[in-house]
Amino acid sequence: MGRSAEGQMAVLLMWMWAFTLSVATATAERTATGPARLRHKREWLWKSLYVEEEKAGSLPFYVGKLNSTKANKNTKFVIEGDGVNTIFRVDEHGDILAYEKLDREEKSSYTLTASLVDIHTNQPIEDKDVFTIRILDINDNSPQFPKNYTGSIAERSPKGTEVLKVTATDADDPTTSNGQVIYQLLNGTDLFSINGMGSITTKVNNLDREKQSTYRIMVHAKDMPTVSVGNSATTMVTINVGDINDNMASFKQGDFSFHVRENEKPAFKVGVMEVEDQDEVQNKDPSFTMKPEACSRMFQVEQNPRRDAVLTLKEGLDFEQAAKYTCEVQMREDGLVSPPDNSGKLNTRAKVVIDVLDVDEPPLFTQRVYNFSLREDAAPNSKVGQVSARDPDAARLRVRYSIDDPNCPVRIDANSGDMYTNKMLDRELVPLHTFHVTAAETGSQGLKSYATVNLVVVDVNDNAPELTNATNVYVCHNEAAGMVVRTIGAVDKDEHAQEFYFSLAKESANFSLINNGNGTASIVVKQGNFEADDAREYLLEVVARDVGEPSRSSTTTVAIRTCRCGPDMSKEACTAPYVQTGVSIHALIAILLCILTILVIVILIVLRRRYRKETMVALGKSTGEMHEQLVTYDEEGGGEMDTNGYDVSVLTSARNEGGPRQAPGLYAVAKKGEADHDRDGIPYDTLHIYGYEGPESLADSLSSLGTSSQDSSLDYDFLQDWGPRFKTLAELYGVDGSEDGYPY
Repeated sequence: MGRSAEGQMAVLLMWMWAFTLSVATATAERTATGPARLRHKREWLWKSLYVEEEKAGSLPFYVGKLNSTKANKNTKFVIEGDGVNTIFRVDEHGDILAYEKLDREEKSSYTLTASLVDIHTNQPIEDKDVFTIRILDINDNSPQFPKNYTGSIAERSPKGTEVLKVTATDADDPTTSNGQVIYQLLNGTDLFSINGMGSITTKVNNLDREKQSTYRIMVHAKDMPTVSVGNSATTMVTINVGDINDNMASFKQGDFSFHVRENEKPAFKVGVMEVEDQDEVQNKDPSFTMKPEACSRMFQVEQNPRRDAVLTLKEGLDFEQAAKYTCEVQMREDGLVSPPDNSGKLNTRAKVVIDVLDVDEPPLFTQRVYNFSLREDAAPNSKVGQVSARDPDAARLRVRYSIDDPNCPVRIDANSGDMYTNKMLDRELVPLHTFHVTAAETGSQGLKSYATVNLVVVDVNDNAPELTNATNVYVCHNEAAGMVVRTIGAVDKDEHAQEFYFSLAKESANFSLINNGNGTASIVVKQGNFEADDAREYLLEVVARDVGEPSRSSTTTVAIRTCRCGPDMSKEACTAPYVQTGVSIHALIAILLCILTILVIVILIVLRRRYRKETMVALGKSTGEMHEQLVTYDEEGGGEMDTNGYDVSVLTSARNEGGPRQAPGLYAVAKKGEADHDRDGIPYDTLHIYGYEGPESLADSLSSLGTSSQDSSLDYDFLQDWGPRFKTLAELYGVDGSEDGYPY
């Protein structure tokens, strides 16, 4: 690395300083030690060695020489420690050489030990001693800024106010001028200055953000402050000037004009009066007032986020009352730094003209809610009251009224707004009637508006009191005189105070009635010891009277029944000897007729079921008393032969003599009639004629009604004994006629 003349001079001075320091150290050691120590250390003639970093030239570099009085041709020097055999080596003459370039910024010194040994035995001749190789610094590093800097300062800050501090570092030895840094501003020196520590301060007290809000300053850092040459670096510093409220707000113009429809609702934004202020928004804080009072009553002025004046409605407008408003808005600003930077003509007052636009509006009621009252005993067609609405527009159109609720008890005159009742009112049913009245213009638009009407029904004492706790009253047969049988009360549907007075319509020999003064009365026994089996009811006619105007009363009969009580006078098991019903004679007759009709129907049903049961039993019993005769037989005959062919005496020959008999003809006719009229009976294929055979018949019944699935197991051979006339019948029931020798 090349080196300037000043650098070479510095290195030479360093060498001279190191040599002087070495000599002074050795002399001090010799002086301080005694003769023995001087003899022990006198052989070593060095302590510290010095070598310049980044030394120019070819390697190796000469560092220094080890000297000892005991050194000869049979000895050699040996070194140990940092960098030995890599950076540093020693030859046979004691010369130390550096085989690499050294950098003080990486390592500023190396600590080594030296010893003198015999070249043959390698035994030490002298004790080891420590020495240091120091690296001499050169100015081979420039100052470094870690970053670009940004600072801020409020406008109008006093002179000398610190903005920020910059710092540059130099890797060279800080104990020498190589590592010492000084600072300098390359621009902006008319407003700012910097000291040796890197602190940037203001030189003026009139920084104005509105003129210039940002400054960019170049800072120069240089080492070796005592000489004009050296290494240097620069950095850019940005200084932002902060805003304060040092400018007065002003309206952008002196006159404003707005228009608004008369039907706009409150809080409607009429317009914005723009305000200009060179300060930032957070430092704009104007306030506004409006004159005259007519304007301030209808309008208000507020700030928007940009701190402009926003004009809004406070109340509804009416074109017919005021078509134009001429107002003045005044602005002032608190917290302003005085004197403000801006001066001259400022619009702190502004004239505002607001035109109201006419709109066709619906009728306007004099009230939004009307409240009326009417006594409940008012006759139908009584007047309730009147509602009124008008057309607010200049046309003044006629208004018609209506009530759209068909269940409303009030009607309204379409032209006048007078309201009348349709019927009697009853407070106990509906104490308050609420309905809506519609007012409509008669023009083509037919605009409508609505009002609410509340009709309170005023109470009239039109309900008599009703007794409470006056039923199921019992008295013990052994009740003593003066005992309270029951405490009764009363209720009243009317609104007056619930106070009642009680009395008896007729005096009773057994009971009295005492008013308790709290709306109740007590039934008290006059004479005790009733008959235990007395079935009578004692009836008290109690009169209850209210305190309304006019007073109303009611009479209620209270029935008191006697019951047998035990010694404890408990009435829990009491029952009335009889209960008097309130059913009329006609009702009793109707009830009896219904019961009689039900009994007749039940009897008929029972008889019919019994008849059917007997019929089915007769048809299905195992010892049949019927037999079926076939209508047609496969044989010819006639006359007397056929008449004698069915001898009833033969059929009944097996019956016990002396038993009861019935004419077969009559029995068959009766059974045929039953079969014909029995809808629930078994269906028949042919006409059945039944003959009475008696309970002891060997053939049982020949009727198909008595035939079962078990007939095939019966023995019908006895039919062969009855003669040739029963041959066909015997064949039908399983008997082969050919075996008996009977021809067809």
